[in-house]
Amino acid sequence: MPDSPATGTLTTVPSVAAAREVVRADESVLDNAAWHSLAGPHATFALGGDLVRRYPEDVAPFVGVRTWEHPDVWDALIDLVGTGAEIGLSGYEGEVPPGWEVLGRGDGVQLVQTDALQPRPDDEAIELGADDAAEMMAIVERNQPGPFRPRTYELGRYIGIRRDGRLVAMAGERLHPQGWTEISAVAVDADHRRQGLASRLVLDVAFHIQQRGDSALMHAAASNVGAIAAYERLGFVLRRHNQFAAVRTPV
Repeated sequence: MPDSPATGTLTTVPSVAAAREVVRADESVLDNAAWHSLAGPHATFALGGDLVRRYPEDVAPFVGVRTWEHPDVWDALIDLVGTGAEIGLSGYEGEVPPGWEVLGRGDGVQLVQTDALQPRPDDEAIELGADDAAEMMAIVERNQPGPFRPRTYELGRYIGIRRDGRLVAMAGERLHPQGWTEISAVAVDADHRRQGLASRLVLDVAFHIQQRGDSALMHAAASNVGAIAAYERLGFVLRRHNQFAAVRTPV
């Protein structure tokens, strides 16, 4: 589920010891963020049962699995998404059963806020909604920050910056495990980069997350060293590495 794929490799893992006193929400839910979103604050979006849940396809591509140890989990996935379906799995590192096809694998990182994060509202940021959906899809298409669907904006608060009437920068809220909110879809058009717009929007989103009592987290592809370094400078720290895979269910 990482955002903003890029080139490069992640070679260091900063210490998180100093962050533990300031990140007060239960971190255990972050080990299975999609499930705890769909079984918690995002339950109104959830399709499925007590073992496997997913978001509607036009909202988000994520599937949440309560536990990979349950013997019925693979059958439950097929029952939920159907045969011959392409889905993304996060946090599963084993082999898939016979008949399943692995379409691709990748490495991601999860970052959480520390006391160094100094969120603040941004005067130029505007809230985005249904009337802006086409423009939001367009800026995602131009910048490829990560998975974003026509109704993803319904998952939380999304904001942007316009220049000459055009949406040139965006960020918002995606996964929402209890006590946490993910900052996602950070996108800035090429001709407006290196102006601090991404940082400003991340800090604004983080401000409103903290205002309602949540802690902020982010995901990125492990190869996206530039974004990871930028988030660390803002006051995030790497919590864990995770793997993700795109698979196809048996036909």
